[in-house]
Amino acid sequence: MKKNKFQKQFLDELRKVPIVQVACEKTGLSRNSVYRWRNDDAEFRKAMEVAIAEGEELVNDMSEGQLLTMIKEKNWSAISFWLRKRNPKFKDRIEVDVTPKQEELTPEQEETVREALRLASMDPITNLKEANHGTQPATASPDGNDDEGSEGTNGDH
Repeated sequence: MKKNKFQKQFLDELRKVPIVQVACEKTGLSRNSVYRWRNDDAEFRKAMEVAIAEGEELVNDMSEGQLLTMIKEKNWSAISFWLRKRNPKFKDRIEVDVTPKQEELTPEQEETVREALRLASMDPITNLKEANHGTQPATASPDGNDDEGSEGTNGDH
């Protein structure tokens, strides 16, 4: 039961200062022993987590007390810190302007956009024919045949 005694002492120290190395030094235990106990014993692992959380709460309380003392002494850094962290009017924030900048297109850019929109609105077969022949898009005649001009052919060039 010597192990339980050392574990209890270690956990008591961890509640005072939530740093494993410091608690080990105070109790004369090695970090290896403590971490082995933690890895092998789920109950000890849970007790260790609780002790660390309690220790952090203690340190937070002490820190807030010291901060309030510094504020009472008119320490500007302490005052500023308190306000930035606790008062919504003074919180640090980043302002982002998301208003899009409207830039004018050059005539060449406008033509490129028009051409892209024209091509996007065509069916793929028409686009392919146009790309192969370099002509204006073919239109279908009422009888279903492509009307590619007055050449009178059936599409063979």
